[in-house]
Amino acid sequence: MSAVNPVGNASHTGTDAAAHRPRRLSTETKAAFKTTEFFAYIAAVVAVLIASMVVGDDEGHADYFRADKAWLYIVVLTVGYMISRGLAKSGSRDPYDESR
Repeated sequence: MSAVNPVGNASHTGTDAAAHRPRRLSTETKAAFKTTEFFAYIAAVVAVLIASMVVGDDEGHADYFRADKAWLYIVVLTVGYMISRGLAKSGSRDPYDESR
């Protein structure tokens, strides 16, 4: 069984097809760790954890900011961050350089 080349040139093989693809000129967005929202997200998570640790049951008062509530806020922050990254990827482009 022989393969038929649609171009009609016997010197072209299937491996040359990759060399003739259009060059990729852009990526979707910057890497997540290069964005300001990543650092804002990390700061907010750290702030929630510190606040949960600092607020306690001093002087007979109940613990108003328990660990379960802190982790709920962290999950909400994470979902918000994931949605913001999804929106960023859906609408912007970053120049692509093959040397990277």
